Amino acid sequence: MTISHLIAVYGYLALFALVGAESLGIPLPGETALIIAGTYAGTTHRLNPWLIFLVAAGAAIVGDNIGFWIGDQGGYRLARAHGRRIRLDEHKLKIARYLFDRHGVKVVFFGRFVSVLRTYAAFLAGTSKMRWHKFLPANAAGGIVWAGIYTLVAYFAGRALQRASGLIDIVIAVAAVLVVVALVLVFRRQVGKLGGRAEAAYPGPLELSPRRVERPGVQGDERAFQDAAVPGAVEANG
Repeated sequence: MTISHLIAVYGYLALFALVGAESLGIPLPGETALIIAGTYAGTTHRLNPWLIFLVAAGAAIVGDNIGFWIGDQGGYRLARAHGRRIRLDEHKLKIARYLFDRHGVKVVFFGRFVSVLRTYAAFLAGTSKMRWHKFLPANAAGGIVWAGIYTLVAYFAGRALQRASGLIDIVIAVAAVLVVVALVLVFRRQVGKLGGRAEAAYPGPLELSPRRVERPGVQGDERAFQDAAVPGAVEANG
């Protein structure tokens, strides 16, 4: 059973299920389902593009918030118990915590447009103890913009996409490989620097490091937080 068949038979329900599941951390083709739904609407007019947009945006926001809650409640324990299967150890968890503490809003928003981050960003945000009041606006904005762009492009380019589907598959595959290679190279170059900063910010086990608390009247990502468990950790990083 193909995604096209699911969209044709179950319509909005299939779209909501696939986008929502991908967003909460299950690696399913949610974005592909959105593109197919938009294309199907543009070529057959059996689905309404406005409803596709609303369903996809709603599923992305709901799924991400469930994934965030799972990460917040037990993500660290899950990662410590099973992370070795995907080479996710304490050191990498500290790097994730460091990035979310300082750039969480940007990671959540732009992560909606990157395949791997789209699946795991919400879970990692919860695991990294990002504040929900910061997560929700970035998540909602990312989901709405993502759903709007993909619905619009797929709907109006539906026929062209169908005719050029084979070529598009090849181009996307090549682009995906190039992006993955580039990300791996950049990550390997930066992981040492980030790892050192993360270890300095969170000495000891992460489970003993509480959420960072905001310091009133202080601006900037690097100085807007203070580690409640390790006094002076932020100053040491500066």
